[in-house]
Amino acid sequence: MERLRGFLKQNVLWVGLLLVLAPLLVNLGLQYRSLVELETNMPKARQAKMREFLSEVAWDVKKTYYTKAGGALDVPASAFNPTRESVIAAHFAGKEFKGAKRLFVGTVGPEDSRRGIAQILFYNSKGRKLERCPDSPEWGAAHTASANWIAMSLTGTTLKSPQLSVDERDPKHRIVVKPIVDDDWKVVGVAGMVLDPDVFKTDYLPKAINDYLPRFFPHDAAEVVVTLRDGKKQVIFANQPDEGKPHEAYSNLSFIFTDWYLGMRMRGLTQEELATRNFTINLSLALVTTLILAGGIIFAMRAASRAMKLSQMKADFVSNVSHELRTPLASIRVFGEFLKLGRVNDPGKVSEYGEYIETESRRLTQLINNILDFSKIESGQKTYQFERADVGRVVAETLKTFEVRLEQSGFRIDYSAPDRPLPPALVDPDAIAQALINLLDNAVKYSGKAKEIEVGLGQRDGLIEVAVTDHGVGISREEREKIFEKFYRVSTGLVHDVKGSGLGLSIVKHVVEAHRGRVTVESEPGKGSTFTMSLPADGGARDNSETRPGQESVGGQLLNSGSEV
Repeated sequence: MERLRGFLKQNVLWVGLLLVLAPLLVNLGLQYRSLVELETNMPKARQAKMREFLSEVAWDVKKTYYTKAGGALDVPASAFNPTRESVIAAHFAGKEFKGAKRLFVGTVGPEDSRRGIAQILFYNSKGRKLERCPDSPEWGAAHTASANWIAMSLTGTTLKSPQLSVDERDPKHRIVVKPIVDDDWKVVGVAGMVLDPDVFKTDYLPKAINDYLPRFFPHDAAEVVVTLRDGKKQVIFANQPDEGKPHEAYSNLSFIFTDWYLGMRMRGLTQEELATRNFTINLSLALVTTLILAGGIIFAMRAASRAMKLSQMKADFVSNVSHELRTPLASIRVFGEFLKLGRVNDPGKVSEYGEYIETESRRLTQLINNILDFSKIESGQKTYQFERADVGRVVAETLKTFEVRLEQSGFRIDYSAPDRPLPPALVDPDAIAQALINLLDNAVKYSGKAKEIEVGLGQRDGLIEVAVTDHGVGISREEREKIFEKFYRVSTGLVHDVKGSGLGLSIVKHVVEAHRGRVTVESEPGKGSTFTMSLPADGGARDNSETRPGQESVGGQLLNSGSEV
């Protein structure tokens, strides 16, 4: 249980990330499953909607023809017995129907012997009269369609529910007829019309299609292709170019033109292709949304992790700095008390204690300077006073001031100076000295049992190089870039056991980069490390930044001396 608690405490952010990402992944899986089902069912649903649309169009056409044909053919029964042609003509004149090519009636003429004479009279709209037209192409079809009803009128058959009927035995002359009955429900005659298929194709059908398209397909009505095909499957009407592609849904006409049928498809993509496209788009959007959310969560977690890590590093910094401050202060207080109480009479001891006090005070000053410099660097107020100086002299003086501490710790410095004097460089001597002291202090801390430090000074490719080498614990490859970060301390191994503020190398990097230089490290675990500060010589500095003695730099940007920051 304790081990689990420790694991959760150390990996709380990753556990939180997993807990947040798990619902996202579950939701993505459910969306994928829903989209698969939608891709499967969408074509079926669309086809059902298409069939419903076509059925509504067919029903609308049927209703129009049924209503208008019924009104036009509702001839008064009194006009048939005896036949009064003027009354029938007047009725047809007032009930003209655009979809009818010709109107006619079937009646029984005067008796001849024992039998009545059946006759078909066509309505002439120009003369507004009835006439026999035995030579017209519709004559035979009208007789065929009316024969049954005329026979009923001859035999006096009763019919209590007279309905419209369609005769399509002659496809060129499709006829709608209605039996006419008197008050006693006896059939007295028949009224009919020969349909005009061109009016159906150019007027009533397009109107029905245009009326219902916006209702069923409000967003993609322009993509709908509706065709009318005859019994031979030939397209005889299309609301827009058909392009010869097969229809995806169809519906037969139920009242007239029953051997014709309506077909429909979507222009461009088929229903299956459209479903696949929608599946791809929706799944892509779901993936992108999930990735964005996951990215945001990961970014937030990383930021929180860095904040927690930085907070821990700051806590370690306070702890380490407290230790670093207590040690020299304790030494100074002890040696100061010895001298104050007069317990030391030997002049040599007095001098030795004084050196200890001076060394610890310098160490304390260095630590305080690091903290103050870091604060200025963080706030952007760190300034550098550049002047043309001899870097070799700066290095020599710094080593001399550090010599006492090295001797107290039992260290020996091997200083390699160049054979010839180096050219002057445009530097801030105090800043360079502080950076070198930080490197030397690091070398002392991490040398382990090896008590030798090498300091090299030279010139290469227009750069003056100051190198500090120790033979201590070394640094692993993955830690080399991180050691220059503020507050960073190596998390494992012997290096972690060494106390320090975690600011020294961060300040070294800032100082060197403010001088237009760079700091590098070469190291292997167990074999020591070499830190090298590369600074531009005076000529290189002038070429790159055109700096002059007496200028200041704030965070690497040069200002005139005395300017406000």
